[in-house]
Amino acid sequence: EDNRTIEGILHYPPVQFEVRNLSLFILIHGGPYDATLNHLQGNAYFWAPIAVLNGWLVLEPNYRGFTGYGDQFFNEVRHQPISRPGIDILSAINRLIKDSMADGNRLGIGSYSYACILTNWLITQTTRFNAAVSGVGSPEHVSFSGTMNWPIHINYFIGVFPWEVPHLYQNSAPMHYLDRVHTPTHLVTGSRDARVPTAQSYML
Repeated sequence: EDNRTIEGILHYPPVQFEVRNLSLFILIHGGPYDATLNHLQGNAYFWAPIAVLNGWLVLEPNYRGFTGYGDQFFNEVRHQPISRPGIDILSAINRLIKDSMADGNRLGIGSYSYACILTNWLITQTTRFNAAVSGVGSPEHVSFSGTMNWPIHINYFIGVFPWEVPHLYQNSAPMHYLDRVHTPTHLVTGSRDARVPTAQSYML
């Protein structure tokens, strides 16, 4: 909506390069200070090859806040760490559907960690996804910052502590909009996760 170019990597299923109207899975990278690169790595974040082998067109968007495009692009996620990337991701989906690359009636979204905080937010903002995967995604920022092993992480991205400007924490927390969710969502958590405690997934 502000004419900023947002890049990403688009993975086609084998022997389907440039086939139109494919089922689309949006695989969001974590971070947010990270980037999706064109390489193969075997861990919880990099499973686009598995998805494409099952027939999905996979988009890995490098939304604002990712590395490699200078300080301004890097820092635009501060003070709006959920809504700003969320808008970028929805814009990317809209473009792929508009260009007939993806079928707007066959959409999935998800990933792991910060990516699933974004996933949890996006399923409160739209009902267009057929399914979502939320791997250790927090739905509520105050309890998250108070129970994780790196609380300054959340305080830094939002820009203040919870008691200073409470509405900033509430406005971008999926927990306060769960009545809008109609997307079947698969929750994944780890009982020993110190970064995103299991209780966050139970809350969702």
